[in-house]
Amino acid sequence: MVARIIILNGAGSVGKSSIARALQKITAEPFLHVAMDAFLDMLPASSLNHPDGLVFEDQGKAGAPAIAIKTGEVAARALRGMRRAIAALAAEGNNLIVDDVMLGAEMEEYRTLLAAFDVSFLGIFAPLAVIEERESRRHDRMIGLARWQFDRVHAGRTYDLAIDAGTATPEASALKIKEALGL
Repeated sequence: MVARIIILNGAGSVGKSSIARALQKITAEPFLHVAMDAFLDMLPASSLNHPDGLVFEDQGKAGAPAIAIKTGEVAARALRGMRRAIAALAAEGNNLIVDDVMLGAEMEEYRTLLAAFDVSFLGIFAPLAVIEERESRRHDRMIGLARWQFDRVHAGRTYDLAIDAGTATPEASALKIKEALGL
């Protein structure tokens, strides 16, 4: 049986992880949840705000914080490794739900690396005000990351399925995914 891979793409705090966990509970076959944040958490603390790791730059205006992320070589290698680890997990027959924030050519790299598998790309959307409110409730996010990612994360991308996570619960979103993809 060919592994199924569902790639959730959206701005930080849009609800990807919550949707992934809800989807894991209702699929007929088991799915592993692969979160980009877990790979970023592997970086040494010295990589944060360092040109080789991740640099966070305030690009906001008064009343509208926007934190840009610049990825250095150490962080870029870790994320390329994540995409290859996803291919390795799938090669072993694992079904996967991937939680990512694609801001560059990641989708094309995924298409190349995962060509042998059954891959579905899902765009996870919500209004900026909703995402920023969620971001403000979290204690693991810099305020303004979602604003900076908002216009970039879906630019030029087409999806197999778009999910409006603005008003739907993670469970309702997961059910829509399950039904649409026959999971």
